[in-house]
Amino acid sequence: MTITAAMVKELRDSTGAGMMDAKRALTETEGDMEAAVDWLRTKGLAKAAKKAGRTAAEGLVGVTVSDGRGVALEINSETDFVAKNEDFQNLVREITRVAHQVGDSVEVVKAADLNGKTVEDVLNESIARIGENMTLRRLHVLEGDTVVSYVHNAAADGLGKIGVLVALKGPAAKAEEIGRQFAMHVAATNPASLGEADLDPALIEREKTVLSEQARESGKPEAVIEKMIEGRMKKFFEEVTLLGQKFVINPDVTVAQAAKDAGVEITGFARLAVGEGIEKKEEDFAAEVAKTLGG
Repeated sequence: MTITAAMVKELRDSTGAGMMDAKRALTETEGDMEAAVDWLRTKGLAKAAKKAGRTAAEGLVGVTVSDGRGVALEINSETDFVAKNEDFQNLVREITRVAHQVGDSVEVVKAADLNGKTVEDVLNESIARIGENMTLRRLHVLEGDTVVSYVHNAAADGLGKIGVLVALKGPAAKAEEIGRQFAMHVAATNPASLGEADLDPALIEREKTVLSEQARESGKPEAVIEKMIEGRMKKFFEEVTLLGQKFVINPDVTVAQAAKDAGVEITGFARLAVGEGIEKKEEDFAAEVAKTLGG
């Protein structure tokens, strides 16, 4: 019987199995869909769909840099136990390597080749094998004359809970040295943008509205209120932009001044923190252990 692409897709959608596994299952069962599902279940390859609804808010950020190109990639798991698993760490490391070679988006990385299979299929197979939902959630690519990286709460080399990339112009040796300090600063302060011009206009407008209402509650003359708003917005920009922030290693100067003093220019940065923005259901430790042991 001819196995069509539509049949493979249907089986993949219903089981979460990888494309090649779905095709093989249909081939082995001569196109019988129900038998193919059972074949995948016996091989442990149909678990992915069952796990897919679970919240994956733990995991690791993988970071790699070479030749002026840096990649930070987040892969989530359900529990921190899996994040400490060597198989999971190797998976994140391998996918990060692929992303560095070919990736400019999550979709491109998922479709890329990893040891003869797509990254997406490898991830689905890992879900079935390890027994937890996993997601390739976010990817940042940063390029520049010099790109440095920093990993906070490292689980292994290039893997951790927070991954940072910083791109710089200037003498390479100096950029490497102070660039790591800037990357540590970014990990600690989580700036919203590089500079004022890069800030989301909606964020600026929202902050200005709040500060304006606060200033007008003072009952002072309009001219004074405008000055108050101007001053408070200036402080806001200093707090949320990387270049405007006080340098954590030397709070007497801003990051912009520290870069200038070192003879370098920061041209960009990226920061990924595991689970950022994911609403995670709180569970006690015993419940987490029980869930992990129960698969």
